[in-house]
Amino acid sequence: MPKLTETFALKVPQTKTGTVKHWDSEIRGLVLFVGKRSKTWYFQKDVGGQTKRVLIGRFPVISAQAARQTALGFTLDWGRGAGKQIQIGAPTLEAAMEAYLMRPKLRSEAHKTGMRLQFSRHLKDWLKLPLDEISKSMVANRHREMAKTPSAANHTLKYFRTVYNHTRRTINLPECPTMAIEWYEERPNGTIIEDLKQWRVTVNNLHNPIHKVFYELVLFTGLRKTEALSLEWKNVREDHIHLPLTKNGRSFDLPILQFHHEILAPLRGLSREWVFPSPKSSSGYVGKPERMKWGPHAHRRTFATVAMEAGVLEEIVGRLLNHTPLTITGQRYVRPSLDALRPSMETVCNELNNRIGTRPIG
Repeated sequence: MPKLTETFALKVPQTKTGTVKHWDSEIRGLVLFVGKRSKTWYFQKDVGGQTKRVLIGRFPVISAQAARQTALGFTLDWGRGAGKQIQIGAPTLEAAMEAYLMRPKLRSEAHKTGMRLQFSRHLKDWLKLPLDEISKSMVANRHREMAKTPSAANHTLKYFRTVYNHTRRTINLPECPTMAIEWYEERPNGTIIEDLKQWRVTVNNLHNPIHKVFYELVLFTGLRKTEALSLEWKNVREDHIHLPLTKNGRSFDLPILQFHHEILAPLRGLSREWVFPSPKSSSGYVGKPERMKWGPHAHRRTFATVAMEAGVLEEIVGRLLNHTPLTITGQRYVRPSLDALRPSMETVCNELNNRIGTRPIG
């Protein structure tokens, strides 16, 4: 084993693939990790049959002399029983992801499930790697490998960036390696339901009456797919629908009309808990409604588009859709009541019914 000096660290060549570890001949535990693009100092020790690794820093930002002094200090700390206070290097991607998902500002279960699914599907080989061993070239290559699905490529690596930067708040890590990525351009399809009379015929022809009600509800409320499908009867109140936890991490109350109760009436009595029950589903509610020409999100876009065309102010449309306001005033000070929003909901529902060709409500 060589003595890890400044000269050695400068001259040792970068690897073509993978990582090579160089151990110091004098200070037990000091190791230099050399990869394709970086050289990183660590202090490593086996404790209770497990390898504990402490990040010292990148070379040449951290010189060999500084790394040796730091490692010697760690050795002395372990020798006098203070080693437990040393920050053990970066967590694995899997551990960092779970820590992110357990943070105080909770996100919806759908968000958590989606992130775990994306990571297990596209980043499975990284889950057991410490975050500081995931390099710029690795993330850039993975992004390019997923080029056939640009949206999935962007979303997966942006999820990775979120987890990495969340961990970086409390762990000494370099800048997130996603800085090497050139993000693919994403163009939302923006599909809306142009012919609502055709929509009415299509929905009426659905085989499953529960699915029929689902599509009617999302059109006349603008609810997201998961928000509607996981709706519980206890949260369908006389004058509003209560969503305990939504995509943006907060609860939401949506004003509703007698008309909405009439939409849901055929499902009363099917389940004491779920509005859209499914005995075959592990969750207890419908997971995948019958597919049709327009997806659930097209119904949400249609609700928003018709609202704007009917003269509802954009700010109010955003409130009905539970979008986060862009201004500080909107975020922190303006809290319109359900009664203040209800006339706009009635305007949207009347315009939708007019385009469908049914009588207006109220």
